[in-house]
Amino acid sequence: MKTIEELEKQMHQEEDAKYKRIFDENTVAQLLYAVIGENPREGLRETPARVVKAWKHWTSGYSVDIPALLKVFEDGAEKCDEMVIVKDIPIYSKCEHHLADIFGTATIAYIPNGKIVGLSKLSRVADAYARRLQVQERLTNQIADALDTHLQPKGVGVIIRARHMCMESRGICQQGHHTITSALRGVIKTDSSARAEFLGLSK
Repeated sequence: MKTIEELEKQMHQEEDAKYKRIFDENTVAQLLYAVIGENPREGLRETPARVVKAWKHWTSGYSVDIPALLKVFEDGAEKCDEMVIVKDIPIYSKCEHHLADIFGTATIAYIPNGKIVGLSKLSRVADAYARRLQVQERLTNQIADALDTHLQPKGVGVIIRARHMCMESRGICQQGHHTITSALRGVIKTDSSARAEFLGLSK
């Protein structure tokens, strides 16, 4: 059973959350009506609440514990010194300059050095960094650096191929092209044969 102090603390936390939610929804309503120029109408009544909920999901990567996510295993890594690669991981992000969509795929590879990680974790770490306000160059390097730091592999390679709605739906308004960025670490960067293998498998 909770003490009176604990119940009071919980009540205050719930009240704080309630007022923050109201503040967030009012901010979205101001954007709709004052900035965009829309008029209050039935179809927009629940839009502020939906937008707040959506943005919490779109930026949920900020709350992900990357070190806890990248739990490594030595069991199963015996004699495993060849490249491990996961291709075409879906990426959904938001441009930090215009809050427009960035979407595409990531290919991630590493060469084990006595440790391996669950394959799904490569997708999860990519998603964790993508679910933030981003630029593609930083996103690519953050994924590579996280794997390099926590797996301590012989090498890491990351390639992201993505489309940017900040260019396609505004500004220059050119559709269909892709931006490709890469980040290489360890032998995948310094050894020409390892680099060639990674780039070949990434196609």
